[in-house]
Amino acid sequence: MATETIDPLLFEPASVPAQPELLVSAVLHLMSHYTANSQESRACTKLASVIERHLKALADLPELAPVLRATCQQLSEQWALVVERTMASTAQRQNRFLRLVTGNRAN
Repeated sequence: MATETIDPLLFEPASVPAQPELLVSAVLHLMSHYTANSQESRACTKLASVIERHLKALADLPELAPVLRATCQQLSEQWALVVERTMASTAQRQNRFLRLVTGNRAN
């Protein structure tokens, strides 16, 4: 994944003063990377989580227009579901692997 070339400040919305334009720019950039990377490999949970945090930070800005805040809140909730599903899927795969490994040892 090409996250090494992404500015580290994009990963932590709280590390910069509240600048709506910067947050919008960052989240759009991150969403583009997520879309590109999800086509080449398994979707990146960490990147989805960062996107969710940025959207939540935008939704919490009182100076943002109400319609934009509501949209960011809705999208934040949707990205949170993406993160939850990806983590649940990963946990299921790990559980199956552990059952396979421990089942083989018992025999």
